Amino acid sequence: MAAAGFVYLWLLFGTGIVLLAILPTPIATAQRHTASDNPSTYNIGGVLSNSDSEEHFSTTIKARLTKWLSHLDWNFSNLLPLFPLNPQHLNFDQQYVPRKVTYYDKTIRMDKNPIKTVFNVCDKLIENRVYAVVVSHEQTSGDLSPAAVSYTSGFYSIPVIGISSRDAAFSDKNIHVSFLRTVPPYYHQADVWLEMLSHFAYTKVIIIHSSDTDGRAILGRFQTTSQTYYDDVDVRATVELIVEFEPKLESFTEHLIDMKTAQSRVYLMYASTEDAQVIFRDAGEYNMTGEGHVWIVTEQALFANNTPDGVLGLQLEHAHSDKGHIRDSVYVLASAIKEMISNETIAEAPKDCGDSAVNWESGKRLFQYLKSRNITGETGQVAFDDNGDRIYAGYDVINIRQQQKQHLVGKFSYDSVGYFILILTQTETHLFELQDRAKMRMRINDSEIIWPGKQRRKPEGIMIPTHLKVLTIEEKPFVYVRRMGDDEFRCEPDERPCPLFNATDASTNEFCCRGYCIDLLIELSKRINFTYDLALSPDGQFGHYVLRNNTGMTLRKEWTGLMGELVNERADMIVAPLTINPERAEYIEFSKPFKYQGITILEKKPSRSSTLVSFLQPFSNTLWILVMVSVHVVALVLYLLDRFSPFGRFKLSHSDSNEEKALNLSSAVWFAWGVLLNSGIGEGTPRSFSARVLGMVWAGFAMIIVASYTANLAAFLVLERPKTKLSGINDARLRNTMENLTCATVKGSSVDMYFRRQVELSNMYRTMEANNYATAEHAIQDVKKGKLMAFIWDSSRLEYEASKDCELVTAGELFGRSGYGIGLQKGSPWTDAVTLAILEFHESGFMEKLDKQWIFHGHVQQNCELFEKTPNTLGLKNMAGVFILVGVGIAGGVGLIIIEVIYKKHQVKKQKRLDIARNAADKWRGTIEKRKTIRASLAMQRQYNVGLNATHHPGTISLAVDKRRYPRLGQRLGPERAWPGDAADVLRIRRPYELGKPGQSPKVMAANQPAMPMPILGKTRPQQNVLPPRYSPGYTSDVSHLVV
Repeated sequence: MAAAGFVYLWLLFGTGIVLLAILPTPIATAQRHTASDNPSTYNIGGVLSNSDSEEHFSTTIKARLTKWLSHLDWNFSNLLPLFPLNPQHLNFDQQYVPRKVTYYDKTIRMDKNPIKTVFNVCDKLIENRVYAVVVSHEQTSGDLSPAAVSYTSGFYSIPVIGISSRDAAFSDKNIHVSFLRTVPPYYHQADVWLEMLSHFAYTKVIIIHSSDTDGRAILGRFQTTSQTYYDDVDVRATVELIVEFEPKLESFTEHLIDMKTAQSRVYLMYASTEDAQVIFRDAGEYNMTGEGHVWIVTEQALFANNTPDGVLGLQLEHAHSDKGHIRDSVYVLASAIKEMISNETIAEAPKDCGDSAVNWESGKRLFQYLKSRNITGETGQVAFDDNGDRIYAGYDVINIRQQQKQHLVGKFSYDSVGYFILILTQTETHLFELQDRAKMRMRINDSEIIWPGKQRRKPEGIMIPTHLKVLTIEEKPFVYVRRMGDDEFRCEPDERPCPLFNATDASTNEFCCRGYCIDLLIELSKRINFTYDLALSPDGQFGHYVLRNNTGMTLRKEWTGLMGELVNERADMIVAPLTINPERAEYIEFSKPFKYQGITILEKKPSRSSTLVSFLQPFSNTLWILVMVSVHVVALVLYLLDRFSPFGRFKLSHSDSNEEKALNLSSAVWFAWGVLLNSGIGEGTPRSFSARVLGMVWAGFAMIIVASYTANLAAFLVLERPKTKLSGINDARLRNTMENLTCATVKGSSVDMYFRRQVELSNMYRTMEANNYATAEHAIQDVKKGKLMAFIWDSSRLEYEASKDCELVTAGELFGRSGYGIGLQKGSPWTDAVTLAILEFHESGFMEKLDKQWIFHGHVQQNCELFEKTPNTLGLKNMAGVFILVGVGIAGGVGLIIIEVIYKKHQVKKQKRLDIARNAADKWRGTIEKRKTIRASLAMQRQYNVGLNATHHPGTISLAVDKRRYPRLGQRLGPERAWPGDAADVLRIRRPYELGKPGQSPKVMAANQPAMPMPILGKTRPQQNVLPPRYSPGYTSDVSHLVV
């Protein structure tokens, strides 16, 4: 048969010669290709565990026909389609091996002694210039020998490809600088765990692992992957308890006690086969392997001889197929060398282990090319991560049945999925491919799984606790907190003890809580049957998230306050006015809202404009000026009418002698003001009919003015209700915040998160961020004091404050509507029960009862509404201006009386001086008159004597005078000319005088004497005492006594 085969090959060779003769010129062109500086032969070393592996390694790399044909410098790829064979050798595959490149194998046997292994590598591999080393070992021989190969080869930068080493230590590139492997490390099974938990919807687990490097690596991988790649998933697995044990266990009972008190019943275990046997033994004694429990284990634990029925485990595909891994490693190496040849020059591999100064840069570059490979091999999709570990490795999901039988129920395998977008138009349909995404996918047939306890139904994976840790926070009116007195030992019946959470000081337990949420918690615990320990938030905050670096590349959210306690599973429930929002719902569960609310604005009511002149507000300034002018104009017209009326200025003949005097200007002004101010008019009323008509019209005008003033005064000072300053969140003063209008909220609260999300409120948020408060209580107090203009917060709290204090008011309509919900851990078994109970409370009216009792604060809101509808009582602040006006009037009166007294004293002094001057003038005038009289008498006597001498008729002087008693004025003047006040054209008739007191001038006689007719100018005058002038001749006929 060997001869027949040889003949067959020669026939093929002859056929090839004939074909070469008729091939077109490309072969000739290939013959003219310039030789490269890269080596044409590459030795690949192998440190293998058995002879079968060595033979398969050699067979995979080389073929004698390929070696012989390579010397002919022909393009052998043109002959391959003509051969009926499909050779499974590297040198036949032109996809991986360029022309003129040949690979040779150099193998040695793996020695259990690592020292011998090191010498063998130097003497038999490095001396032959190997470009890479493929290493495998027996699973029972340990990892020391593969590590020795990695150390030795890595020292000379020679890449090492492991096909069976799965320990986590080989991932450390600080030690194994050029090591990569076609099998994944054990700790990569954490990725499969997460996919299984996501498939089964388990959100809380307990991880059991050994304290060695691989055990801690699998825990770290689980936590990092869960936070990085499952951060946005609604149901994300969290670790409730971590149980770490020392390898080579003797007893696991101590750890099982802690596990039994935990809530989770899903156990993820990484342990060796020997340790797994101890754990399963002790867990069975504590009944923790039966119904209701879920065990998911790694490959080593799956092979324990006492693995309970229903356990799920993982098994790496092709884990024991050395031949498949050998072929994949060789082809990965060939693919990397081919790409490297096309991009750069490869230097020859080092030859001497004794030369420590060798620095093979091509080996380092070759290692980078190896890590970037992604090919489809016999063991699946072969690719590597940055640590050189195999990714895209497939796993089988095994279910343990009776008698340790393993049943395949699922697979975790590589799947390349193309994502497309479908665009529909009116005429055509277009399908565009967006990207090709490779991903490992989990496929499990749930119906094939038999769970612990021989159950077909998937366990809940969690034990529902009946005693919960409940957290709350002080937030009126939902939670009132009171510190107990020194003489108190227990809270009131409607209160519940609520110490600070995780506080060590005993004095912090002296708090009692009551309110809306406390009543809700009491009723909720009765309805769904659980007990609880109530505690207050340790920092008094609802909690907000802080972005922190995660592994130096990504950011993760860390929560504070109540949220942090619940997210970190240190509490089971939050019963508080916790607003439901997307940021919080990403990390915790919410029940249905127990109260719907929104966001509103609280501000203090604007104070009334009660200034000192507030009593003048009913009329405008123009109207007041017109009223003042009208008073004085009417007074002037009244005076003029009464002055010029014939019946006003002069007294009538038949009038009573006691009738008041005529109206003067001051009386007219007094009358006008008295009518306007509705005061009594005692004197100074108009007398004429025309003036009285005007007075009646003025009285009507005054009545209308006073009535209008009174009505408007009531509207301004009594029934005035100030409106809010702001119209709502869309008010321009809030959107473009001014310096004199400050607004704020509570930092880190749900309202703060709402403003962060709203792009249109970004300007407003940047302004108010600097003013935000730590607590709502502090902000409300500042609103009452006027330090804060607008406080933006939950409507329930602000409406409560507005109903309690009528000076506060909420502005505008609600925005950002949401609700208050009860917070629970992610995946909590109590979520559905709490939600159903709250829905029942809404239907039964219990929530409405709580609203009336706590939110609306009894009848306080109705009292505020009543206060709004009833008139306000005027106070000193409203009428201070009137009192000041009275005070000004009093001060003015006192000032005027002082001026009057001073003026009167001045007038009296002046009058005295005038009287003295007048008396002196009268004396002087009397003296002068006496002298003139004497002189006149003498003159008359002399004339008389002269006349007497000239007259011959006898008679007396008296008779002569009587005859001429009242003659008309002649041209000659007599002695009467000497009286002051007599003119030349006035009759020499004596004025009617009555004798006054001594030293006083004569006065006119009383006007009530009966009139007597006197022949003066034909008129009749009242009778007067007519006395002849002193020294008149009528007194006597003898004037001789006057003659000196």
